[in-house]
Amino acid sequence: MTVAASKSPVKILLLDDHELFREGLARLIAAEPAFQLVSHCGSIPEAVAVLAEKQIDLILLDIDLGCAEGTELLPRLPALHYTGRVLVITGGVDDARARDLLSLGVAGIFLKHNSPVQLMQSMKQVMEGWTWIDQHHLRLVMQPETKTEGAAHQRFTSREKHVLRLVVQGLQNKEIAADLKISESAAKATMQQLFNKTAVRTRSQLVRVALERFKKEIEEPTQETR
Repeated sequence: MTVAASKSPVKILLLDDHELFREGLARLIAAEPAFQLVSHCGSIPEAVAVLAEKQIDLILLDIDLGCAEGTELLPRLPALHYTGRVLVITGGVDDARARDLLSLGVAGIFLKHNSPVQLMQSMKQVMEGWTWIDQHHLRLVMQPETKTEGAAHQRFTSREKHVLRLVVQGLQNKEIAADLKISESAAKATMQQLFNKTAVRTRSQLVRVALERFKKEIEEPTQETR
């Protein structure tokens, strides 16, 4: 769906843990005929409940929900049959984080310090099928190869491959440590190495990257040296 393709307003879900920000943005959207705020909420379970019941065309997503990572919603969208767009609204991200967000399929990254006029423009642009990226991060599109991304292709050790496979299977650090007969701190250290090599920050991102880019690594057998 695009703004130009439909006369009905774009139906929006806002997910942000700051209630004051949500209320302010709700008033801003209410003044724009092209948009309709269907719901705003502060947690992923609330957002999932809305998406299961309501038609949503655009999700405005804060990636820092306090005790949760906003991007954890993204892998759940296919099961909810969501076919709309996702615009990240954040206080700021570094280049590596911005690149990761774009690789996860978000339609744009809007920085909260920008003006309300720019926000409305970004929402319209992503609904037209374009990507909205702050000027600061434009080089991420123009230069697809970076040192950070190159680090993601470093060879995994035997232990890292084993741990990566267990993470994809859903095991937690304590269970991984038991499987490998190592300490939990050693398991955590290996997890951090995997985060560094794949340029991600959370477990859910690691699983997604492993399935999308390192499937061979997690499928081939390893002989772990304990």
